[in-house]
Amino acid sequence: MGEFSFIGNSDIDSIEQLYQNYLADPESVDPSFQQFFKGYEFARKNYEAPTHGVVGKEFNVLNLIHGYRQRGHLFTKTNPVRNRRQYFPTLDLETFGLETKDLDTAFEAGKELGLGKAKLKDIISHCKRTYCSSVAVEYLYIRHPEVVRWLQQKMEAVKNTPNFSVEKKKYIYDQLNVASGFENFIHKKFVGQKRFSLEGCEGMIPALQAIINKGAELDVEELFIGMAHRGRLNVLANILDKPYQNIFKEFVADEYEEGISLGDVKYHLGYQNDISASNGKKLRVNLAPNPSHLETVGPIIEGITRAKIEHKYDNNYNKAIPVIIHGDAAIAGQGVVYEVVQMSQLPGYKTGGTIHVVINNQVGFTTNYLDARSSTYCTDVAKVTRSPVFHVNGDDAEAMVYAMELAVEFRQKFNADVFIDVLSYRKYGHNEGDEPRFTQPTLYSAIAKHPNPRDVYGKKLIEEGVYTNTEVQGLQNNFNEYLEKELAASKLIDKVAIQRFLHDDWVDYRYSRKEDFVKSIDSGISEENAKQLTDKLTALPSDLPFFRKVNKIMEDRKKMVANDKLDWAMGELLAYASLAEDGHPIRLSGQDCIRGTFAHRHAGLTIEDTDEQYFPLNHISENQAQVKVYNSLLSEYGVMGYEYGYSLATPKGLTIWEAQFGDFYNVAQVIIDQYISSAEEKWGLMNGLVLLLPHGFEGQGPEHSSARIERFLSLAANNNMQVANCTTPANFFHILRRQMKREIRLPLIVFTPKSLLRHPKCTSTLQDLSGNFQEVIDDDNVDVDSVKRLVFCSGKVYYDLLARKEELDAKDIALIRIEQLHPFPKERLDEIVAKYKNALVNLWVQEEPENMGAWKYMRAMFKAIKMIPVARLASGSPATGLNGLHVIGQKEIVDKIFRPCNCELKNKYCGLQCAEGKDRQEALKQHMYFPQKSRFSI
Repeated sequence: MGEFSFIGNSDIDSIEQLYQNYLADPESVDPSFQQFFKGYEFARKNYEAPTHGVVGKEFNVLNLIHGYRQRGHLFTKTNPVRNRRQYFPTLDLETFGLETKDLDTAFEAGKELGLGKAKLKDIISHCKRTYCSSVAVEYLYIRHPEVVRWLQQKMEAVKNTPNFSVEKKKYIYDQLNVASGFENFIHKKFVGQKRFSLEGCEGMIPALQAIINKGAELDVEELFIGMAHRGRLNVLANILDKPYQNIFKEFVADEYEEGISLGDVKYHLGYQNDISASNGKKLRVNLAPNPSHLETVGPIIEGITRAKIEHKYDNNYNKAIPVIIHGDAAIAGQGVVYEVVQMSQLPGYKTGGTIHVVINNQVGFTTNYLDARSSTYCTDVAKVTRSPVFHVNGDDAEAMVYAMELAVEFRQKFNADVFIDVLSYRKYGHNEGDEPRFTQPTLYSAIAKHPNPRDVYGKKLIEEGVYTNTEVQGLQNNFNEYLEKELAASKLIDKVAIQRFLHDDWVDYRYSRKEDFVKSIDSGISEENAKQLTDKLTALPSDLPFFRKVNKIMEDRKKMVANDKLDWAMGELLAYASLAEDGHPIRLSGQDCIRGTFAHRHAGLTIEDTDEQYFPLNHISENQAQVKVYNSLLSEYGVMGYEYGYSLATPKGLTIWEAQFGDFYNVAQVIIDQYISSAEEKWGLMNGLVLLLPHGFEGQGPEHSSARIERFLSLAANNNMQVANCTTPANFFHILRRQMKREIRLPLIVFTPKSLLRHPKCTSTLQDLSGNFQEVIDDDNVDVDSVKRLVFCSGKVYYDLLARKEELDAKDIALIRIEQLHPFPKERLDEIVAKYKNALVNLWVQEEPENMGAWKYMRAMFKAIKMIPVARLASGSPATGLNGLHVIGQKEIVDKIFRPCNCELKNKYCGLQCAEGKDRQEALKQHMYFPQKSRFSI
């Protein structure tokens, strides 16, 4: 290949701009371009431009080769059931200034293809075979010449055409046979049942096996696969070796084995197994469970893979490969795909390259591809990261295997994403009971006449003399007989078992029990240990110059320890430091989370005049676990999914996703609904992901006030997750440590503060760091017998109530903070309520509107006592946009708790003294404690 072959791979406008830069200042361009332009200038000034004859046509032939490399993918034979759209200009000779009479002329340009001097007809034949047959490729937008050269050498050396041995061809046919035979068998035995078959793209089975085989050759130890429901049963059976009998049982069973309460449909389930490659090596292959929400599993797979690369494979990207199998409509239509692609080269999220495989059946649910995207290809998102794309004819099994092998080689060499677009079809409608001719009559007329990929390949092998007709039929009959035996065996199975995904990682953990939420777990550290950790957290290396405000932050933190008043950030950092010292790795990611949205955390400290940061959390002790804090891309859905996957593969570690503001989590609602709240009941998955969601009504408007507590509580059931709204740094410290100190793992949602980060009352002592998490915090500044009103609340509103209580010296009110909303701490609350024997009124106070926040959940939980709500009026929006109205509304809520009484004290706060000696109802009536709705609150 010529020294400057990359010139032909570059955008013409870019070359022109470089040339103009060169004319203005030769030193402004790369030395290789300097040499090129020097030669160009010499030729331009001293010789007439070669526009005719053999020399001139040499340039035309070079342009022709470039045309095939750049646009050959538009003129391929990759679609098994449709004619391609027409594109212009074509690759005809005339487009490049060549003529038919030139076909027998030999050109030096053949050397560009490695042919040496060659006739034009041979050059064209080579280009067509390489770029316009069963494997098409897009790659000339790649900006790295070494990547382009590698791809060209790989593809052009073999003309993108495999030359497999007879043994390998038989191997491929065997896999096509089981793929097609499996689908045919189910179609006959379980008539009308949904299975989302692979029919039309059965070549995916030998293709996926090719990834395993080539991966085994190139040092891969583990694959992590994410895919939608179409073809999943086939992949489970014929790639992951899930027993056929187990799959057959799932079509007819009515009960699960112990440990799974609700389960999920069979084409959502995951599996893992050690699979033998063709060279005898075993690879661990993992197929993650996932919901129907298309592309949701993508970030999950990336997070799992990253965790394994870090904690199992010592940061060696070549040991584990994520493989995501997309649908054509989904990869083009689902925004989370873009989010995942944007993560691919970021330091906090890189997984060493993902192999993206598209089952392109050219139709969405029922929608024609022309109505499903604006881009030329469904895979055009690949161009975001300039990843190569191979378009492969799904009927050509050998081409599919070849493309997968090349993709694995590319991924292992460059640790970058690669896309394989498999042009195929869907034999039936969206599911086996759907009628596709309602919307796709032309396409399905062609499909009805089209042989399946197994029969296409079988015919080819018979023609080549690899098999006889009798042998092919015998292979099909033998497999069908085997499936009959598996079906008989399935009838002896009593209940359906769901394999716990990543079960080897979870052997030390168990499912939660009711008693886990009654007994306390010691999550504390000693005061001496806290001081030692503080010294480490506030120590700055003397040889590094830090931004001046960093020094002040460290000094302030030292002072707060000296004064025994720890703020929120210090409590949080001490939790991380102590856990890391105990051997628990920490991963925290989110938008701007290194410093924190509200500039409170400062986990990374800026070194002056550089882009580098120093992380004190990684300088606690020699044998500590690593603490990694990453500012994420501006994504919620993708990043939360990624962290869920990371936590799934790291049960020993504390994995945290922090929202910039709490309400932003709703962009990732799919992850909350389909994984965090339900994955244990559906798939038996445990997960310890922590969500930190800043929450609190401080007049910042509808979008920066509420983290939507009500939505989490509406999903909370059967102890499926923990929902907390802590009011002290120490309690936040304890709940983070508790998350790692139990032998269970549940997702933890913490509504974290904003204004409380610097509130003078929101502090804790070093002594508070001993002991354990308090699900409920009683009021320790009251005379129990004097209390007439129990005020239950959660979170920041407590401090507003406390300020008024202290102002009025209100002895009759006990402020009781419910720190853990779910699982509901009933036993602890019953103990507290029983103490206050003279209480007449029980109030639930919240900042949120009546139809939001925790009120409806609390009303259901407090079944034994009458609970009166104090909240903002019901609303469709969480908060006002005017700070003045917010202040009025907040004051109104607080005033209702400490309202003046219409008794003989004449509208002064009486502490319900007027109720003494009277029965409860008469006392409350006199006190008029049930006012009409006012302007802002109920």
